[in-house]
Amino acid sequence: MTFRRGIRLGIDVGKARVGVARCDPDGMLATPVETVARAGEPVRRIVALAAEHEAIELVVGLPLNLSGQDTPSTQDARDFAAALADACALPVRLVDERLTTVSAHQALRSSGRSQRNSRSIVDQVAAVVLLQQAIDVEKQTGRAPGDLLSPTAPPEHG
Repeated sequence: MTFRRGIRLGIDVGKARVGVARCDPDGMLATPVETVARAGEPVRRIVALAAEHEAIELVVGLPLNLSGQDTPSTQDARDFAAALADACALPVRLVDERLTTVSAHQALRSSGRSQRNSRSIVDQVAAVVLLQQAIDVEKQTGRAPGDLLSPTAPPEHG
């Protein structure tokens, strides 16, 4: 099974903040990059981060409920991913992110951080969890994860 070599950015879209993570070109490890405020121009900042890190793709978390149905945040994530696809020439993938924020909170708690002390970084940690899961899925299956968005076409299921 083949893994598409290259740096990817993981994007965890929240109401107030957007967590950004990246992986190394071989997809060995996802690491936190930055928390971007939703106020202002978050899409512009993420496009700049993608260029700075020479990313080949953006992986945006799609928040679904445990049964795989849309949540109130699902459309917001889809809209944000579409804005990213329109703003940059990179492929943008929507990837199921069920439980990534829960996993991020658990990881931070187990490292001794309270929820209040973790607010500024939980989005980055959730982006790390999301991106690591996407990388692992691609390595296990040989297929790119999630649904591919393009600025002019509906999502391609993959």
